[in-house]
Amino acid sequence: MSHILVVGGGIAGVTAATALAQSGFRTTLLEAAPQFGEIGAGVTLSPNAMKGLDFIGVMEEVASAGVEPFRQRIQHWKDGCTLVTMDRADQRGRYGAPYVYVHRADLHAILVEAAREAGVELVTNAAATRVEGTTVHTADGRRFSADAVIGSDGVKSVIRQRFEPLPAHFTGHVAWRALVPISPELAELANFPGVHIGPGKMVTRYPVRNKELLNLVFFARQPGWTDDGWTIRSDPKELIAAYDGWCDEVQAMIFAAAQGPLFKWAINARTPLPTWVQNGNVALIGDAAHAMTPFLGHGAACAIEDAVVLARALEASPGIAEGLDRFVAARHARATFIQAESNANADRMQGQETDMFGLGALRNEESLGLFDYDCRTVRV
Repeated sequence: MSHILVVGGGIAGVTAATALAQSGFRTTLLEAAPQFGEIGAGVTLSPNAMKGLDFIGVMEEVASAGVEPFRQRIQHWKDGCTLVTMDRADQRGRYGAPYVYVHRADLHAILVEAAREAGVELVTNAAATRVEGTTVHTADGRRFSADAVIGSDGVKSVIRQRFEPLPAHFTGHVAWRALVPISPELAELANFPGVHIGPGKMVTRYPVRNKELLNLVFFARQPGWTDDGWTIRSDPKELIAAYDGWCDEVQAMIFAAAQGPLFKWAINARTPLPTWVQNGNVALIGDAAHAMTPFLGHGAACAIEDAVVLARALEASPGIAEGLDRFVAARHARATFIQAESNANADRMQGQETDMFGLGALRNEESLGLFDYDCRTVRV
């Protein structure tokens, strides 16, 4: 039985470790933090992502922990009028899986439990500092060796340093995030989730946790501030100033965000690599391979797809090197395409026109056909 070492216990890593263990591989998962967990924020899981969760047996559990929206809309920044409406009520029938909003911590807890049940060796306090061959060295002096190393350690990936020495680059966008209780003033915004768009900025909102909380993310172009930590507190006055003149609905969301913890981060990304495999035994998945901007809502989806296709490709191959090659052949073009489209969507949805702000050239995840993809059956 081959031994696979997965480095990084986020969505990509835990999903991959679970899928690999379920496919018969001895699997060890290294996590830098003292315990497995996720930040307090929401995540969108489109039907293609949920198909991947179905592969490891947790799709319905995740759907039950989240919210399946019936509709979404894109609204004008100044008057709040609806520019585009998207019907989400038929996602299960149309794509064979639901469209779900879920709290990241809830999703992650379900994934970690699935990993435990699959027999994954879960190791915490194991921050990778370097990799030599297929041996990973951690900050506390331990060494972990296996037949293959899978880098799922995010946008600041240590494993990726084997492929290129460059750090992630700042995209020119920053974001503020908050999770707020759904008050009567926010009820309609939660019932009809979506995005307000305007020149150089946009605001996304959707409900999580049985519609008890509203996940808010405020995006803006803002050069000169590049710290991408997820837990950096922000002064609400900065957010208020950035959205001065935006409609009453946006002001209501800003007021709610200002009452509790408000966090700000720079959106950093990676340029595409020609391959995600080195020496036939080290590979990258998720943000370590293709960190992208969030403007298609597909970062988590791509991570889950990577994880499932990786496990399937390795299981279908006589050796690890062939399996990793099959994985890259099956995934590289799609992930690189989504990277490029997500970056372009930032420009389209924050255009400078006075009325439609780029919607005339809108290419979203559904119009691009991304929901049709099925990582459970795609050829490996």
